[in-house]
Formats: sequence, structure tokens, C-alpha cells
Amino acid sequence: MEIKERIDNLNWADIKAGMDARGYAIVKNVLAADECAALANQYIDDGLYRKTVVMERHHYGRGEYKYFKYPLPAIIQQLREHVYPHLAPIANNWMEMLNKPTRFADTLDELLQYCHQHEQLRPTPLILQYTEGGYNAMHQDLYGEVFFPIQSVFILDEPGIDYEGGEFILLEQKPREQSRAMVLKPGKGDMILFTTSYRPAKGSIGYHRVNMKHGIAEITNGRRHSMGIIFHDAK
Repeated sequence: MEIKERIDNLNWADIKAGMDARGYAIVKNVLAADECAALANQYIDDGLYRKTVVMERHHYGRGEYKYFKYPLPAIIQQLREHVYPHLAPIANNWMEMLNKPTRFADTLDELLQYCHQHEQLRPTPLILQYTEGGYNAMHQDLYGEVFFPIQSVFILDEPGIDYEGGEFILLEQKPREQSRAMVLKPGKGDMILFTTSYRPAKGSIGYHRVNMKHGIAEITNGRRHSMGIIFHDAK
């Protein structure tokens, strides 16, 4: 099945419900095993990337990630292009709930044109690799003034077989409350959709902003690859 058809056939009503209620949704088996393997195996092909980041050097954690350069590999371009239109209505609804004037374009091309008008020209999709002892500290992927409030991660290896540990962690920070951690255990080929920075949450007098960060727990054995798709470009 082609990527567009595969994405269009997902249960977007359930995905929206999860995003609205929790700020994330796990979508099972979006990528096939051979697609996961192809992406993971391309990690060593430096011709695909514009930048490599060794996380220890910047106190980001322990591991390494690489930003793809334009033109993106076909499967990443298709995922970015075809997932985005389903997320834009969710993001715009969030802006309405929070009484924010920001509205996001219907298509990825329009969003990227807006990024480029604000001098955000560099592609943000990336691939990450962790080995034993690796982890990713809690963070947000903003990259500039313009950012889309939802992003995605695809798991490329099988937990319990290729690696142990490495759970995906979301940290929710509500006003005047202690933080809450959510520990997710997606499988190979699964897509996690989650908020880039914040989401609306309903309180006693309407909706308020809940800030969220994400990170990766320590890898206790093996090697873990994942591929992230951020929809806005970077400065």
C-alpha cells in the first residue's frame, strides 16, 4: 500500500481524541519491517545528512543523531507531506481552545513557505541512534520563531529483541501542579504523534496551556534507532 493511502486510512478520529486528551497518540504498524530496516541501515550513509550531533558534547544526553538534508529520502518526504494535513486541523483546534490567533496552513508546502519567509530554511527530519547507556534528556524541538505544535517519531528497531530500555517519555507540566511523566513503549514500525511544546487542557473555567517535553530513557542493552519528523524547518 502506498504511503498516502496508508496514512489516509488511519483512524484519525481516534488519533485526534488521543491528542486532545493526552497530547500524544501511538499508531501501530505504520511502517513495514523492511522500511524500518532500510531507514536504520541508511544511518551510515553520510551523504544523506546535513549535520551530525554527538549528544554528549552539548549535554543533550548520550547518543547521536543526524539531520537529513534536502531533498529528503522519498519515504520521509511522503510521510511528512501526507501526515501533516491530518494534523493541521488538530493544531488549529488547539489554537482556538487557547484563544491564540495562530492558524496553520492546510498543506506542508504552505507551512514551509511560511517558515522560509521567517528565514527558517533547514530541514528538521532526523534519525537517532543510541547504544547501551544512551539516553535523551527532556527537551522540545522548536528551532525558531515558527513551529508546528505536533511532531512524530517512528521506531525502527524492536524493543525486547534489538534493545532493552529506551522507553519514550513525555513530561507534562501543568500550572501550579507537580510534573507528570508518561512512559510509552511503542514497537517497531509504530508512529508516535505528540505535542512539540504544549497542548490545551480543560480546567474549571475553560482551557489552559499545558507544557510538555519529551526524551528517551536509558538503553540498558543493544542498539536503538528512531526517525523523527518535525514539520517546520529550522533557522
